[in-house]
Amino acid sequence: MEEVVLGIDLGTSAVKTIAVNRDGQVVGQMSEPLTLIQTEPGYNEQDPDSWVEAVMKSIKELLKLDELKNKKISGASFSGQMHGLVALNHQGEPIRNAILWNDTRTTQQCQSIKNQFGETLLKNPILEGFTLPKLLWLQENEPTHWQALDVFLLPKDYVRYKMTGDISMEYSDAAGTLLLNTDTKQWDTRVGEQLAIGDIYPKLINSHDFVGNLTEDVKAALGLDNDVAVFAGGADNACGALGAGVINEAQALCSIGTSGVVLTCSQENEKSLGNNIHYFNHALPQMTYTMGVTLSAGDSLNWLKRTMFDDESFDDIVQQAAESQIGANGLLFAPYLQGERTPHGDAYIRGSFIGLSSNTVKADFARATIEGITYSLYESYRYMMQANSNSNRVISIGGGSKSNFWLQLQADVFNAEVTPLKYEEGPGMGAAMLAAYGLGWFKSMEDCVDAFIEYDKTYYPNLENHKKYEQYYNVYRQIYEQTQTLTQQLLTIK
Repeated sequence: MEEVVLGIDLGTSAVKTIAVNRDGQVVGQMSEPLTLIQTEPGYNEQDPDSWVEAVMKSIKELLKLDELKNKKISGASFSGQMHGLVALNHQGEPIRNAILWNDTRTTQQCQSIKNQFGETLLKNPILEGFTLPKLLWLQENEPTHWQALDVFLLPKDYVRYKMTGDISMEYSDAAGTLLLNTDTKQWDTRVGEQLAIGDIYPKLINSHDFVGNLTEDVKAALGLDNDVAVFAGGADNACGALGAGVINEAQALCSIGTSGVVLTCSQENEKSLGNNIHYFNHALPQMTYTMGVTLSAGDSLNWLKRTMFDDESFDDIVQQAAESQIGANGLLFAPYLQGERTPHGDAYIRGSFIGLSSNTVKADFARATIEGITYSLYESYRYMMQANSNSNRVISIGGGSKSNFWLQLQADVFNAEVTPLKYEEGPGMGAAMLAAYGLGWFKSMEDCVDAFIEYDKTYYPNLENHKKYEQYYNVYRQIYEQTQTLTQQLLTIK
């Protein structure tokens, strides 16, 4: 009977489960939607048990597929949305809904942390999305819940606990709490003591560690009669990098989804890079990664389609962008539609087009938007390169990897080789790889990458094009400073 592993990706809008065999082939996949709970502006919550229900349903539906007939589920692992606070009581039950990564209620708590520790803490910027400010918000605003708090978990770790009985947190996700010392890989209790949060920490483990088998109740509910080994898993960005084969210093990741991410790996304990560059543990032991975030990457393209290209497809938009020229006929776009994370860390900056003239046409708007998104990601990439990164190849995933034009544009802007995946499965593939490695299917994660990941055509930079883009990029970098005070004035007008 052919063995497969499950890679379970707990996102914000859906759970996606894939089944992968020893050759790295996806033999089946299934997804289940999730809903947000938004009781006030800026509040984003979910019921932790709704995650469990969605995971269980996705596995049940997956097992009904013909492709899964006569397959043995040998192992499973998880990828999960980062930073979300799941607060458990002494009985191991959630005290309240989980507060998610995109919840922005904690600005006051972030300022309190900055007042005590400065602009960065444990090599990371202090941002509303991280877990520590959420704990402080709970402490200050829901004292009854705070008193009942026994241990906190992150989203995928809660699902894993409900399916195995094991309460723990692995390093790649723990690094996004603002409570983990990424160098020692231990909880920094000094921070916790100074903020009076008490001993509420789960035990720490590696991403590939075996945590237990599915419980008998879970097996029965799924209709499984064999033991299924479960492994810890990783944060979505770590698993996304792993699922793209980005596990060494020679590669970087450029991911363009709703938001955009640029990520580079290191075996060194790096210093804080500042400029809102994140510094986390990877899903591989002894490996870390730095990461920059563009909040409105693909979301900027979605906005453009809604407002100017409503009756046209994304392929049409990209085709028209290709018909414009480098620099979009003198039009620049800053993709700050919902503020910006890297490098500015400004929730109140807003987007803009600069250089509009009577000669500007729709194709220029399309190209300027795509170029602006890419410039924002390039800004993060440059900061990482200045930190002595050895990366000379960018693996491109997400929307930016679906177009030959945009792939070549990335290569020209980044002045680097850019390669998409032949088959892209996202963080779920990284989770499946952790299960495969944990089961001993491969001697090393490098061997697993060789078996599971297949790359497509590489795009090489055109130096002359890069020089042209660099001139526009140097103007782009000034947009933030020139528009910040204007934006603030606009936001104060009632």
